[in-house]
Formats: sequence, structure tokens, C-alpha cells
Amino acid sequence: MRIGYSFWGFLGSGITDTPDGGRSHRRTLVDGLLAAGHEVVFLQPNRDLAEAGTDLTGTYRWDGGLPEIDALFLEWRWPIPGRNTSACGTEGHTCDLHRQQEILDHYTHRYGVRTVLWDKDQQLPADDRLRTVGQVQVCEPALYPSPGAASLLFPVADDALDRAYPAALAAEKRELPLVYIGNQYDRDTAFGEFFAPAAAQLPHQVAGKWGATARWPQVNFTGRIPFDEVIPTYRSAVATVLLAPDRYARTGQFTQRLFEAVLAGCLPLAPRTLRAAETVVPRELIVTSAADVVATVTALARLAGSQAHADLIARCIDRLDPFRLTRQLRTLDAVLAGTAVPPLLLEGDHT
Repeated sequence: MRIGYSFWGFLGSGITDTPDGGRSHRRTLVDGLLAAGHEVVFLQPNRDLAEAGTDLTGTYRWDGGLPEIDALFLEWRWPIPGRNTSACGTEGHTCDLHRQQEILDHYTHRYGVRTVLWDKDQQLPADDRLRTVGQVQVCEPALYPSPGAASLLFPVADDALDRAYPAALAAEKRELPLVYIGNQYDRDTAFGEFFAPAAAQLPHQVAGKWGATARWPQVNFTGRIPFDEVIPTYRSAVATVLLAPDRYARTGQFTQRLFEAVLAGCLPLAPRTLRAAETVVPRELIVTSAADVVATVTALARLAGSQAHADLIARCIDRLDPFRLTRQLRTLDAVLAGTAVPPLLLEGDHT
């Protein structure tokens, strides 16, 4: 198929001042589609070139018009007041939402093109009429998506999983017991329950955009870091905590932070509030409180460099299998063809 792909972000490292977590998996998915024989044309502006100065036009194709396509794939954009809801040309305006509507009007509504709407942030209202349009399939990166939606997880390259070497990851020097990389967005409750009290007792770092932090004076907030520093930061740390907004926790949505950490040998602690936590991390990494975080990190630090440490990393890598690219491509092929979506692992499938 020739797939028109709409996303607002980067394929490469991009710029530091952006919340684009898709850089960890977007290119993996696109390269997988290309390798499978599909054509892909990007329908939003080439931000890699315009903002980051990275020229990828020799490998990928962008088109600011309305080219002929067989299917439309949208990384869903939603209204953000003061940014994409303002008039074109005004200060601070981004045109992602306007362009998305233009694309929907042309392909989905006018010509009935098969449309896959990947609601990566779970921002599409439950009563949005797009959910009832026959040629539209909503997907969510959750193990338990909302009614009518299909599960399309953030993909991890098969090679990255198959070539991960737990012993080498365990042998790396990890001077920082605890780290969190990510932005504040809707994570205050989880942060206050599981991370902030633990941070008062452990050397740590929080990297990302956190604005309202006065209530947590004990936390070392270091601001956003360049995308290329994410993996080295995880490599310096023993463990992280998987913090999620309530809507992610309820549906078993695990962001790219899970596999970024695991593939760098940083062990992910999953709060008990995350649905299906036992599917994606070993049972001993599920935590029930900040005190449990402290006790678990302290125990893990003692294991650092040992065979037990390597074995635990290996088990975490095994639990990433649901995110494997080949699985997501099978799901996407089924969605594009309008056929049954392959089943995912459910709670209890791992022991």
C-alpha cells in the first residue's frame, strides 16, 4: 500500500525543547513498513529538516499537498489551547491540528480512504463521531484499549531485543540508584505516591519538563535533556519507576520509557496501580509504595554486576516481547485490511 502518514514530531534526534516521545519508536515502525514493501509518504511538515537541520529526504518522502494514497495513518493530534487552536501565523502557533483536519476532510470524509487513527495519548473523546465512521479504525498503545479500539503498541525493533546482552548491561557501572526521564503531564499523583518520597532517601535525577515542583523540594529536577542523552542516562542508573497518568494506568498503556530503560539495563519498577504490570515486568519489580521503591532499589543496587542482576535484566527483556515490531506490523496489516487483529498477551500469561 501507499500509506499517507501524519505525525507531528521527528524521525531523528530532533531538538531538545520538545515533548516528542515518538522519536524512540516512530522510525522503527516506518522502517518496518518500508521493509514490508509498503510506500510511506509523510503529510505533515518536515520538522527534522526545518527545525533540527537533519536532512532525511534521501531516505523518506514528505508531501505538503494531498497526494494519492491507499490508506491514511494518523498519530492523533488534539486541541492544545494557545498552540494549535490559534490562528495561522500568530505567535506560538503550530499548524498540526489544521493540517490534520485538512487531511481527514480530504481522504477520510470525501474519498472514504481507509484510516487508522493511533490515539497515542488517549485524547480522542469517547463520543467523538470519528469512532463511528466505517472506514476508521482507532488504535491505542494499550494492552486493554477502549471499546472498539485495537491495541497497537509502541514498537521495539526485533534486532534490539534479540541482540540485547544482559551480562554486558549488568556489568556497566551504575552510580545513580534512581532516575526518571519524562515530562510532568498528568503524572503528579503517581509521582507524589511512588517517586518523590523515595527521592528523599536515594541519590536520583529527574530529567524532563516539570513546571510545578515547589511541593517536592527534595527532588533533583534537571530539566529536559537531548534525546541522544536518554539512553546514556538510563545506563548510569540502577532503576527507574514507570509513572503514568490515570488513563494509561487503567488501560495498561506503557510508554517508550519501559523499553528505553530495559534495553539500557535500567530496571523498571512498576507501581501496583498499573494494570497488567505483571505482564511487562517480573513480579519482584512491582512496587506498592515509595517505601517499597526504596527497599527494592537498595536491594537491586547490592545485586549490581552479579549474575542475578543479569538474569533479572534478561527477564525484563523477555517481557518486552509484546512490543516486538513484527507483532505490531501484523496488527497494523490486519487493521489496514479490515480483518481480525491478532490477540495480545493478557494478565497472567507470564508466570
